[in-house]
This record gives sequence, structure tokens and C-alpha cells, in this order.
Amino acid sequence: MPDKYMSLFDHLEELRMRILYSGAAILIVTAVAFFFSDQLLKLLLLPSGGLQLRAFSLMDGFMIKWRIALYTGIVVAFPVWAYHVYRYVSPGLKDNERQAIFTPLIGAFILFILGALFGYYLLWGMIRVLIELFPSEVQFLPAADDYISFVIFFLLACGLAFQLPTVLVILVRLGVVNATTLRKQRRIAYFILFAFAEIITPVSDPILAPLTVMVPLIILYEISIFAALQIEARREKPEAKPEIQNS
Repeated sequence: MPDKYMSLFDHLEELRMRILYSGAAILIVTAVAFFFSDQLLKLLLLPSGGLQLRAFSLMDGFMIKWRIALYTGIVVAFPVWAYHVYRYVSPGLKDNERQAIFTPLIGAFILFILGALFGYYLLWGMIRVLIELFPSEVQFLPAADDYISFVIFFLLACGLAFQLPTVLVILVRLGVVNATTLRKQRRIAYFILFAFAEIITPVSDPILAPLTVMVPLIILYEISIFAALQIEARREKPEAKPEIQNS
């Protein structure tokens, strides 16, 4: 109850504290990851088949380690900062809205890791195909900054794409969409998923490579429809009980 009657100053103070806690968690993980940045870089280089990266600036050595560590910190500290974001906005939500958001957030981190691992698996073939596309007259000199940016972008994109069930389940729980709508809009959803797969797979094959990304997303979409049916079935059960008692 007190949360509902906090003054503007109290809200700002709470926001400041939650930002500090979240930032501290990210910085702590980032600091630890910085000391293991060489090992993390070797892990990111494995799909390339042994590329020797090149740096062209004196500060690149530090910036490469810092970027790898910072991205690791943001991802690994997700449970902490996501919790503080939820706790800050939850007083303004209704009870059903809190339940609708909190439970799916627990699985969001797991889905992100699965998506990143799937993207890492795809990189093994994708990077080699991209290298083979260079004409023999062109010497490929891989810049460390470009390579790391490409790999991290692809891993983040795959991790975010795997949040599809999280988003749809939250929308279903809030009553924004339902299982019937999700089933009727399958064709549109599949087209959007294919377009997304085309964007994040920069290879010459316009069909097979995007389909490799699209198939698991379709599976996740169908799982979301099944979850939506289960949510709606549980929602209707309390309404059916009074009719049984009256009869």
C-alpha cells in the first residue's frame, strides 16, 4: 500500500537506487569478464576457423576487451537488472498484470541463452560462407572491431528472436491477443519471421540460410499458441464452477 502513495521525490529516489543496484551488478560482472576477455575472444573466434584479426588503432586492444566484457556483463546480470526494472514498475500495475509479466520474465533469460547458443552454432557455417564469397583478387584482412561487432550483433539478434514466446505469452496474459488471433495470423507471422531471418543472415543463399533461422522461430511461435490455449483454459475454469454448482 505505501508504494501507491509515494511522492515524486520518493519515486525518483527509488529509481536512483535501482539504477545503482543494476549498474553495480553489470559493472561487477563486466570487471570479472574483463579478466577473461582473452578466453571469451577465443570462444568468439572458434566459428571463424582460425581467422587472424587485425587492429588499426592503439586503443583497439583495450576497447576490444572492454566491449566483450561489457556485453557479457549486461547479459549475465540480466536477472538482477530485470528484477529491479520489474520491482520499479510493479506498484503501478494491477495484480493480474504483475502475474502476467513476472512469470514469463523468469524464462526470458533461459530463452535468450538458448537463442545465443543457436546463433553461435549457425556462425560456424555462416562465417566460412562469407569468407568464401571474396573473389580471389581480393585479400581479406579481417578487422577485429568489425568481426566482433558482427558476431555480437548476430548472437544478440538470435537471443532476442527467441524472446518471441515471452512477448506473446505476456500479451495473452494481459488479454491483448488470444490463441485464435495467433492462429489466424500464422501466415503474416511466418512472413515476418522469414523477413527477420533474411535480415540477420547475410549470406548469398536467400532461401536455405534464412529458413535455418526461421524454423526454430516457427516452432517457438507454435509453442506460444499452445501456451496461449493453456492460459485461456485456466482462465475459463473458475467461470465454469458456479454453473456446475447451480445444476
